[in-house]
Amino acid sequence: MPSYAPLTPDALVSMVADRCLARTGRTRVAIDGAEAAAPAELAGRIAAKLRSTGRPAEVVELKDFLLPASQRLEFGREDPNSYRERWFDFAALAREVLDPLAAPGAAHWLPRLRDPETDRSVRAERQPAPGGLVLLVAGPMLLGRWLDFDLSVALQVDERVLRERTPAELAFTVDGVLEHQRENREEPDILVRYNHPERPAVAVAV
Repeated sequence: MPSYAPLTPDALVSMVADRCLARTGRTRVAIDGAEAAAPAELAGRIAAKLRSTGRPAEVVELKDFLLPASQRLEFGREDPNSYRERWFDFAALAREVLDPLAAPGAAHWLPRLRDPETDRSVRAERQPAPGGLVLLVAGPMLLGRWLDFDLSVALQVDERVLRERTPAELAFTVDGVLEHQRENREEPDILVRYNHPERPAVAVAV
């Protein structure tokens, strides 16, 4: 078991931002966390911190990269395994967001793929990627897919807390997230104990 060092929420934001600022060129960052951990909220704060230093930064949410409903809901609307394996279009995330940023020269990325309400592709315009862009991808189960991130942050939340904080309509997702966590072998660059977002703690070497 790792040892954890407590820090303030602002210090956590600064820690991740500093790791991004230490890199040159475009940087792709995973903020991996279940719905209950609100990873997009943390990603937004990190992006704002980076912009305050003059570094361009944007946030992509995994929930905007869904597979079609015919695939997501083939085994029902509340199937945990479907949520884990058939809910999100990780291949499109790699193809439309992550891979283009690794290419030299001019690059463009897609901010959204599918509207969950209409189940139709979003006619989103591709966005230019400046040379120093930091792109933060926020969502559950990003690690363990071996996606091409330059930096990864995992928000670790205990099962009890996950079940308490996950909205009732998404309760079925918890088992899928927990199963993925048990089987995941991809270590994050920064592991954060996030049961209490107002009192995070970061894993440290002992």
